[in-house]
Amino acid sequence: MKKNTSPLHPVPSQSRTCSDRLPIDPTMASQGTKRKRDHEPSDSSIETTLTTDMITENARQILRRVTKNSDQIDKGSRKKATIGIFGKSGEGKSSLLSAILGKKELLPSGCFGACTAVVTQVEANLTDSNYIAEIELFSKEEWENELKDVFKDIKDESEERNEDLIEIAVEKITALYGADADQKTLEELQNDEKFAEIEAFLSISKKIISNSNLSEFTNEVASFIQHSESSSGDWFWPLVKSVTIKVPHCHEFLEHIVLLDLPGTGDCNKIRDDLWKSKLRECSSVWIVSDIKRAISDRDPWGILKYCIDELGPGGKCKSINFICTKTDDINLGAYIRSARLPRDQIPEDKDQKKPCILHRNEHAKTRVKEKFENSEIKKIFNTDNQFQVFTVSSNAFFDHNLNLESSETEIPNLQDDLRNLNKSINVELTREYVNKVKGVLSLIQSGQLDKDRKKIEMKVNKFKKNLKESLSELDKYFVSIYKDLEQHLSKGVEESVSSCVASTKKMISNKDGRGFHKILGALCKNYGCYWSKNWDVVLDLNKSLAKHLHKNIYDDFCKIFPVTGKTGKSVQEQIDKFSIIQSDSAYPSSDILHHIHNFIKIEETKLKAALNRDIVDKKKDIYSSIQITIVNEMASCYQQAAAVRGTGSMKKMQDLLINTVDQKKEGMFKKAKMEVLKKFNNLKLHIKSTLENELQKAIERSQSQNSKKTRMDVSREIEELERLLDHLSD
Repeated sequence: MKKNTSPLHPVPSQSRTCSDRLPIDPTMASQGTKRKRDHEPSDSSIETTLTTDMITENARQILRRVTKNSDQIDKGSRKKATIGIFGKSGEGKSSLLSAILGKKELLPSGCFGACTAVVTQVEANLTDSNYIAEIELFSKEEWENELKDVFKDIKDESEERNEDLIEIAVEKITALYGADADQKTLEELQNDEKFAEIEAFLSISKKIISNSNLSEFTNEVASFIQHSESSSGDWFWPLVKSVTIKVPHCHEFLEHIVLLDLPGTGDCNKIRDDLWKSKLRECSSVWIVSDIKRAISDRDPWGILKYCIDELGPGGKCKSINFICTKTDDINLGAYIRSARLPRDQIPEDKDQKKPCILHRNEHAKTRVKEKFENSEIKKIFNTDNQFQVFTVSSNAFFDHNLNLESSETEIPNLQDDLRNLNKSINVELTREYVNKVKGVLSLIQSGQLDKDRKKIEMKVNKFKKNLKESLSELDKYFVSIYKDLEQHLSKGVEESVSSCVASTKKMISNKDGRGFHKILGALCKNYGCYWSKNWDVVLDLNKSLAKHLHKNIYDDFCKIFPVTGKTGKSVQEQIDKFSIIQSDSAYPSSDILHHIHNFIKIEETKLKAALNRDIVDKKKDIYSSIQITIVNEMASCYQQAAAVRGTGSMKKMQDLLINTVDQKKEGMFKKAKMEVLKKFNNLKLHIKSTLENELQKAIERSQSQNSKKTRMDVSREIEELERLLDHLSD
């Protein structure tokens, strides 16, 4: 049960001596309210106005009055939640984000996904009112290597020519150097004046654009994130690895969230590819954006998502998918009425007929998309209703009320609520952690001012140490059991991989579609075993194919050990959550001093567990991806050799080289992948155990040393105030 609480108010800083009793103070003058006596009725209107910032400031002021130093505890920081956005250029991503953030044309049309290889993310500018773009560039050496590859593709006149790669190469070179750049040789281009300018430009690793005027900012940043087919030259996106756009006045949505464009790319640049995959593993949620007219029939977003499912699920931390059908206001009324065979009673003749058709199509699209999801492989990762939602949105109608859709019918407010609630939940978590840290400090101080029973305290400390040793032993037994299960399933995966890898390699790299396949095979080798066409209609990943039996055999166990959501009874997170050195205390009579020591230890444990659970998510991604990374590293020299093969019979030579290498390396390669998983899992165990042991040992020593000091500072009222702040957060 909750105890009765008095109203919560911001607390001012106030000087005092350590012998003073700390009162619950009046509010800050800026708030213009007076503190009520304990017996006076609570003013609920005051309570409801407290924000997380005000609660944090309350706690900080309390700490400052007690310790004279409120900076000894940070509010804490963590990686921002990342929402990955899939969707081709032209699907309405830029308009969608502009609408969500409440500013028309905030992002120029086509900036999301126009340059298919550039990773673009949007977050809040929390420091000032400027729009900021942080543009990460290739180094001079990286661009020189890229340029050599680009010209090799353009000038390649052999039968191995890959039209997708040539198209991308021409786009890059003409965007940067001008319309006729692809007609020049590399040597001619290097003598061009613009070449020297670009080399000088690449001497900086990052370019920052900052402007308080949105229109000016958009114009300035456009050349780094957009591509124009009608105007060549001075478009710098080929030099860009990633772009971070920081938007002011949107902390309500993006204070703790990053919106990340996940481009479908046919680019064979390994640097961009590795960056793309690492960003993908950071996504805690995914939005699939598709024009409502193509939402069901278009295979691209579903194909990309299927290809990335390992990075999002067992190899990542994605907890939910939103499928967003855009441009719902764009409808051919007559054609839709005929094709949908709408009954006449659903179409009013004397009123606007467009709105009921839009709403009818929206509901139909939601039903069909959900049906498609239910029948997809993705369902096994996201297996509850609240993990997959469908939205039908109109960015135009959100801004233009003449389109006759209510704001709620555009469903932009629904997505805003999604962002706002996620952002708020993270803020509340961080605030709760901060208040608990302050409470821990005060609990320790309070335990030091009470009358001390040295023998009782010594017995309690020894009990803590004994409990720590026993709890670590139990945790070790859990890890030994899990390690044994993993090793068993990995061994089976190695056995299956060795027996099937040559056949599966032959099947993947065989001549599938006549003369054109040698181009695809060359591109696959050039990109270290992975190929996807520009439109994602062909996706081949030899590394993923080679890793599939290892992944398949550990999949069930891995999802139980490292679930993305929920409890499995076998997860590492659950073991951490139940770990505690505070156990049954019936052997010792209760006392105020032990109560405060317990409070301090419990808060230290909670803080430690939260940090460890975040570490577990990061390390599990490394464990899962280590299988494929090991295979890529083992096959790397083979891919390089195969990519360099030219001339008559080159496809047969590439195929033989790949097949022979897989055959020669299969025993060692798959065993090495197995051992890498086990090594990383063991490292996780050692990290968890050593962190728990070292940090809790420090906490025990702090509780003991505090009680050896002669302090007389009563902070019981401050602890009560902190508990009320925590109650307010829970409400």
